[in-house]
Amino acid sequence: MPKRGKESIAGGKPCGIISKNNRKQVSNLLERKRQSLHTQKDYLCELYNVDSAQKQRRMEKEIKRALVSVYHKDGLDEILKMLHQAGVELVSTGGTEAYIRSQGYPCTAVEQLTEYPEMLDGRVKTLHPKIFGGILAVRDDVGHQADVASHKLPLIDLVIVDLYPFVDTVASGASAEDIIEKIDIGGISLIRAAAKNYKDVIIVASKDQYPALRSLLEDKHGKSNEAERRWFAKEAFAVSSAYDAAIFGYFDEGRLSHLRIAEDTQRMLRYGENPHQRGMFYGDLDTVFDKIQGKDLSYNNLQDLEAGLGLIDEFTAPTFAILKHGNACGIASRETVSEAWQAALAADPVSAFGGILVCNSPIDEETAKEIDKLFFELIVAPDYETEALTHLTRKSNRIILSRKSHTQPEWQLRSMLGGMLVQERDSVSETTEQMQTVTSQSPSEDELVDLVFAAKVVKHSKSNAISLVKDSRLLASGVGQTSRVDALCQAIEKARSFGFDLQGAVMSSDAFFPFPDCVEIAAKAGISAIVQPGGSVKDQLSIDKANELGVAMVFTGLRHFKH
Repeated sequence: MPKRGKESIAGGKPCGIISKNNRKQVSNLLERKRQSLHTQKDYLCELYNVDSAQKQRRMEKEIKRALVSVYHKDGLDEILKMLHQAGVELVSTGGTEAYIRSQGYPCTAVEQLTEYPEMLDGRVKTLHPKIFGGILAVRDDVGHQADVASHKLPLIDLVIVDLYPFVDTVASGASAEDIIEKIDIGGISLIRAAAKNYKDVIIVASKDQYPALRSLLEDKHGKSNEAERRWFAKEAFAVSSAYDAAIFGYFDEGRLSHLRIAEDTQRMLRYGENPHQRGMFYGDLDTVFDKIQGKDLSYNNLQDLEAGLGLIDEFTAPTFAILKHGNACGIASRETVSEAWQAALAADPVSAFGGILVCNSPIDEETAKEIDKLFFELIVAPDYETEALTHLTRKSNRIILSRKSHTQPEWQLRSMLGGMLVQERDSVSETTEQMQTVTSQSPSEDELVDLVFAAKVVKHSKSNAISLVKDSRLLASGVGQTSRVDALCQAIEKARSFGFDLQGAVMSSDAFFPFPDCVEIAAKAGISAIVQPGGSVKDQLSIDKANELGVAMVFTGLRHFKH
């Protein structure tokens, strides 16, 4: 029986016998087939104007038809003029169509292309297969082009669209019905469709991108490459994500909306925590304060601001705080702002150098004159007298902020191990009513006032933390220590180094005492009253030691760790 050559299989069945002698002939035949296929491919590329040498989609594309549908018309007239001069067909809807015609340019109504009328009081205008097909059709896809021809889809090369002013409508106090009507449907759909097909279509989703579009029209006669179209798509998705985040925030009633990051809220910072680190901020600082003067806020400025505003909001009397690295190095409450400043600065004038200053009352000229003597990075207050600003603005690098009425979000977040930690803000503060005296000696009225003050300060200090207070002024703190005893010793030593008498001062601790040693050290230094959360299995040891030494001690039941 003769040997069989290799079988060619099609669909699992032999379709021919290839002898060894014929393999070369078959190879030549396959090569000719391959060349023929390349010829067909080149023909198709030429037919659909695709430059395969430039990897097809990286070719430059021209704008022949543009869909324009915007709520805000400012800045549009120059774009329309340039498109008209370039011979671009303009397609539009409703008010934008009327505006284009009022500028003297021909315009095709969307209804002419779709052969379908606007309906539902304008809720449905562009939502039609002919519009979205014309945007989404991939120009070098043979199947797509067959559909384009079959359904007579008008190819759209440029989409200029913006969105209903949802955020402004909410801010205006409009009714729920009016707010809902400002949730854009057609516009957001056009943005996503055009951005998805950025390899063929330019999407301009905001007047912020008008300058870039003008550059294309002026410098490149409307031609764009894939990288340029991709940039427009990126900017468009930033617009759409911010818009959706705003809508989510409205329905969420502000509970978690600030945790949704939208790119249009990104603010590049000079650097991160250190100069070799890049940094940025996501959020709207304009809702928190007005910037009067100064250099750009840094990463560390913002961290100190967060800490400082949280601390100062604990107080109602005129209060001044000085912070360094997130901790108060001086804070005092007095009858006047000037007195509060002098008392706060005296606590630690060395650490105050280069710090940030936070006040809960307007700054007058007298106070500003004294502040001007100190080198500081930043000051924030509700307001400033005109004469005060004359002194504070003498050095142009000083950052001067006027705080607006602003409520901090209920939730806090921190990136962690590739994920995110989220917690409720520590918004609970101690009052005299919450303080339970656990010793035979009760604190006096003056001591109670200072205990409340001290508890507020230690709450906003890095753990482990101890604060020493007298006459509504921080004398010294021990912060960020791994041992509570070390934190206390640090605070005592610091207070003494600035000449403070600790006799009659009070002490606060952010967490309980596991042993009575802190009570003993504090009493020896002259501390007369202590506030702490309590909760240790050995609380009684600390209570007994306080009774033995004649120190009043109160428990709050509230721990305030801060990392």
